[in-house]
Amino acid sequence: MPYRAEISRDNPTCLVFVIDQSTSMNHKLELGLTKAQFLADVLNKTIYTLITTCTKADGVRDYFHVGVIAYSGTDARSGFQGPLGRGVLHPISAVAESPLRVEDRLRKARDDNEQIVEQRIKFPVWFDARAQGKTSMCAGLSMAAEVVKGWCGEHHKGYPPTVIHVTDGHPTDGDPEVAATALSSLGTEDGPPLLFNLHVDIGTGRPILFPDTAALLPDRYAGRLFRMSSQLPPQAVSAAKAKGIPATPASKGFVFNASPEAIVDFFDIGTRPTNLGDR
Repeated sequence: MPYRAEISRDNPTCLVFVIDQSTSMNHKLELGLTKAQFLADVLNKTIYTLITTCTKADGVRDYFHVGVIAYSGTDARSGFQGPLGRGVLHPISAVAESPLRVEDRLRKARDDNEQIVEQRIKFPVWFDARAQGKTSMCAGLSMAAEVVKGWCGEHHKGYPPTVIHVTDGHPTDGDPEVAATALSSLGTEDGPPLLFNLHVDIGTGRPILFPDTAALLPDRYAGRLFRMSSQLPPQAVSAAKAKGIPATPASKGFVFNASPEAIVDFFDIGTRPTNLGDR
């Protein structure tokens, strides 16, 4: 059975986020933020959660190698900036040490009397929102395939890489299924990489969450993203069900017309660690 390898410091896994930064990501969601801004917040929170998961008494343990790829215009590039921007993939301990900045933000929470209050928090930022240019999806997925190939060559026994791709539009540089097929042909002894695709809506469409058939998808583009997506491994199916999402063993790692709530759930389900060792 694939996706059974234990994740440890000696046998880490890999997470690669592939983010659409085309002009259309400037469109605003119902909550007031642009798609790019909301997505950047979710990604930064996800990275922070991964760091927290890997933090033990002796420091941040390198259970994960984390990469961010951003695409727009005609190419793709590392989504990290600063010292991390010199490469795409980094051990989680290196990511923890090098945020771009730490912002002061306000967060709403409930106090002891169940009243909504605002709390001041520190918010580390590794990834900035940008939105300009065409949708060079093929370039982004091809770069992800190169990164995954290199990582798998060095970690033969590792839990397979997970690639989380987020977009809101149609590719402008060719057929992304070619790059997706190349990516899916790679892998470790524990199985092929997991490619999850998230299509972002502005908040008005009905989200389609982890479908197990293309029958209800609205168009050929949605069908293409469905075909590109990997089947959810059992632990991800369980995580989806725990959130009230009716996933099945045949569900794909695919969400279409994702609302803000669906975006948050997608990142949580797609990155939730399993099989962690040396705790």
